[in-house]
Amino acid sequence: MTLTLYPAIDLKDGQCVRLRRGAMDDATVYSSDPAGQARAWQQAGFAWLHVVDLNGAFAGRPVNADAVTAILGAIDLPVQLGGGIRDMAGIAAWLDAGVHRVILGSAAAKNPPLVLEACRAFPGRIAVGIDARDGFVATEGWAETSTLPATDLGLRFEDAGVSAIIYTDIGRDGMLAGLNLEQTVALADRLTTPVIASGGVGSLADLAALRDAAAGTRIEGAIVGRALYDGRVNPADALALFSA
Repeated sequence: MTLTLYPAIDLKDGQCVRLRRGAMDDATVYSSDPAGQARAWQQAGFAWLHVVDLNGAFAGRPVNADAVTAILGAIDLPVQLGGGIRDMAGIAAWLDAGVHRVILGSAAAKNPPLVLEACRAFPGRIAVGIDARDGFVATEGWAETSTLPATDLGLRFEDAGVSAIIYTDIGRDGMLAGLNLEQTVALADRLTTPVIASGGVGSLADLAALRDAAAGTRIEGAIVGRALYDGRVNPADALALFSA
């Protein structure tokens, strides 16, 4: 089966960073040129780009708009964007600006009707980001953990027309300890919506384990961040593994 590999560009104060377990005060800066980094991922052969406005996720509104706009102008790849997008006006503005798919995270958990409205208005262009801590949904840039199980949130949007569910295990994000395959597969087994795995990829072996676990499920791909920036995962090797 062919899976999609999404290199991540996480934006904090206009720079490309990676956090550990979602902590804004534990960020490693990898590039001060987001557009240049986006071009590098395109040249490496990736077919998609995953971008998150980290400041925006905490602020509840776009903060790194200039960096996102520069990325959109630098590459031809489809971009999925999340972080601080909380209303129809914001969704429409980014789609008009060239974003291919908008990711609703906190808004999906706290304002489900927005997801339904957005999916009706923009078919195939809305994804839901489910960020989970110990299996429960976290919101507001992961600063708050709810009592809502991640699977329940995913099921809530089964008939909405969501293009993908991006499932992130916060406890593993940026830690290079491997994906939470058990919870990711369990979620995908309950849904008909495609699932993208995120949080914890640290090696090519982790991606191979996902590929094997994804067989027969709705898992569609994986997001990789720190492991690519650190050189632990070679883009060519990873792309070859996922296309095999």
